[in-house]
Amino acid sequence: MSAKRVLRIGTRGSVLALWQAEWVRSQLLTSHKGLSVELVTIKTTGDKILDVPLARVGGKGLFVKEIEDALLEDRADLAVHSVKDMPAELPEGLHLAVMPPREDARDVLVSRNHIELAQLEHGARVGTSSLRRASQLLHLRPDLRIEILRGNVDTRLRKLKSEGFDAIVLAAAGLKRMDLEHVISQYLPPDKMLPAVGQGALGIETRTEDGFTNQMVANLGHQPTMITVSSERAYLRRLEGGCQVPIGAHAAIDGEGLIITGMVADLNGKRMIRKTLRGGLLEAELLGDRLAEAVLESGGAEILAEIYDEQ
Repeated sequence: MSAKRVLRIGTRGSVLALWQAEWVRSQLLTSHKGLSVELVTIKTTGDKILDVPLARVGGKGLFVKEIEDALLEDRADLAVHSVKDMPAELPEGLHLAVMPPREDARDVLVSRNHIELAQLEHGARVGTSSLRRASQLLHLRPDLRIEILRGNVDTRLRKLKSEGFDAIVLAAAGLKRMDLEHVISQYLPPDKMLPAVGQGALGIETRTEDGFTNQMVANLGHQPTMITVSSERAYLRRLEGGCQVPIGAHAAIDGEGLIITGMVADLNGKRMIRKTLRGGLLEAELLGDRLAEAVLESGGAEILAEIYDEQ
C-alpha cells in the first residue's frame, strides 16, 4: 500500500458493539500494513429509546439507520452490525459486503439461581424485549410471567438482580464475545428456541461502489456464514417481518447441503407454525424463500395478519 489510507468504522457505543468494531479493526490492521482504522461512535434510535418495547417503536432498523446514514453521507466507510438487528432490505447504495465466521447462534437462559428453564418456579418472572423469545418461552412454559427488559447486555445482567427477575434470555454470542460465559445457566437449542435471523453473525456493511473499502474487508468474509445467514435473511424478507412479530429461523450446513428451520408464532405462544427444508448450498436464498412460503401456507399468514391488525 503506497500511501497511508484511513478507514472509518461506524458503530454503536455499547460495550458489545465496541468490542465487535474493535475486533474488525484489529483484523484489518493485521491484514493491511500501512492502513489506519478509526472508530466513529454513533447513537442510534434504539439506543435512545429504552423505556418502550422495540415492537412498539419500529423494531428492525432501530439500531442501524443512523449508522447507515453515516455511510451514505461519507462520514463512515464501513459499519459493523449484529446481523440480527438489520432489516431484510438495505438502503440503495449499501450492501452486506462480508460476514466473518459466525459465533454461537443460540439463545441462553441466565437465571438468578443458575437453574434451567424447566426448574423455574411456576409463574417465574422472565425478562426479555423480544417477541420471538417471549412467544417461544410461553409455548414451552405457559405459566411464565414474561416482562419487558431493555438495555445493553451489561444493563440486562444488572437488572436481573436489581429488578427481581427470576431469569432473563440473552444471545449466547454476546456473552461469549464479552467473556461472560460463566453467567449462562442453560443453552437453549434451536429445536426448543429458534434464534433470530442472523443471530451470532456480524455483518460488515459498506457502500456498494466503494472499491477500496470492499477490497480491504474482502478477506474477513466466511463463506459458510454468508450462505446460512443469506438463507435466513431471505426467509425474513419473504415474510416482510421485523421485531413486531415473533419470527425465528436457523440455517446450518449439513454435509454438502443446507438445512433451514423457520417459525412464526402468535404473541402468547399458543399457535406456532414451524417448518424445515433441505436443499443445495447454491440455492440458499431460494430455500429461505420457499420455507417462508411453506410457513405462510400452513397458517403463518393468518397469524401475521392477526398480529398486524392488533398493532
